[in-house]
Amino acid sequence: MLYRDFGKTGEKISAIGFGCMRFPELEIDGKKVVDTEKTDEMIRAAYEGGINYFDTAPYYCNSNSEAALGRGVKAFREKVLLSSKFPTEVAKKPGDFRRQLETTLTRLDTPYLDFYHFWGISKDKFDNIIMAQNLLEDARKAKEEGLIRHISFSFHDSPSSIKHIIDCSEAAGVPMESMLVQYNLLDRSNEEMLAYAHEKGLGTVAMGPVGGGRLAAPTQLYSKLTGKDSLPTYELAFKFCLGNPNLSCALSGMQTLDMVQKNMAIASADTGFSEEEWKILGESMEQLKKFSELYCTGCKYCQPCPAGIEIPRIFNMFTYHNVYGLTDHAKYMFNDYCKNDGKLSDACLNCGFCERKCPQHLKIREELKKVEALFR
Repeated sequence: MLYRDFGKTGEKISAIGFGCMRFPELEIDGKKVVDTEKTDEMIRAAYEGGINYFDTAPYYCNSNSEAALGRGVKAFREKVLLSSKFPTEVAKKPGDFRRQLETTLTRLDTPYLDFYHFWGISKDKFDNIIMAQNLLEDARKAKEEGLIRHISFSFHDSPSSIKHIIDCSEAAGVPMESMLVQYNLLDRSNEEMLAYAHEKGLGTVAMGPVGGGRLAAPTQLYSKLTGKDSLPTYELAFKFCLGNPNLSCALSGMQTLDMVQKNMAIASADTGFSEEEWKILGESMEQLKKFSELYCTGCKYCQPCPAGIEIPRIFNMFTYHNVYGLTDHAKYMFNDYCKNDGKLSDACLNCGFCERKCPQHLKIREELKKVEALFR
């Protein structure tokens, strides 16, 4: 297993982390419960294979994940790093932070957490909940009492907000020590902020390294990018993440023992991508998009469409098919869009607004019909 310095926390973290939101489950008396026999086996195998970072949250697995993880690591608790999260929506009155933390500690059956995240925050939640209710001070007190060792955040917002959160926390005297953000070969929007966080001394963890399963399907993507013999897309996805020198760990939601073993093999190999190879892969991805039959940059200048057609979203589906070879997923996206009353070309008002605004001078009305015909 490969290990990395986790920012300035003083911890060494395994290159692959165990995401605990997809534990195998059983249904008993009409209720979903974690299959503890399988889960214990998975956790034990991960630990013995060198994984030392386990990430859970209060609502994972029908609110059973924390207890299942605590049970699974009980025999070696002091040798692993446990991470959980504080849902900001429960913060209604003074003391709610502490009460939620104590509930999590009880479920995990542990006296302390190594990393406690403000969960899935945005700039709005940071400013109007965390800062407004002085929750950073609650976190600082919990750290002083030894209930948490490191203060962290996970994130879902525009990348520029990451800098705001890091800088404001530091200015308040309670700096963030690690962060968990979306990052993968298909979504590199947080790449610049990963570099900023790393520079500021935060440990950095990527969620969704295989794009929510999109990069698990077999494709010829590696051959397209490099001209070399094909590499399994799943492996390519992980190695791309781990090639980023500003990323400490790729977090994988593991559901089976086989998945645990495959992930450990990837993170234990001596053939991971170098920083130079990582840069080349990223540049190749951008070049590959440009040579697509339909090169939409996703700039959204064509929005809002007067007819309500989500043009960049539909064209992005074509990119998944044509560029990445993820045709099944592209069709799933299209069908999901249609099921949710997404507007298609038959709703077009033929006003030409989109084509006048498009920097790529795409014949949007014509291309929409082609894409729709492909996926129908």
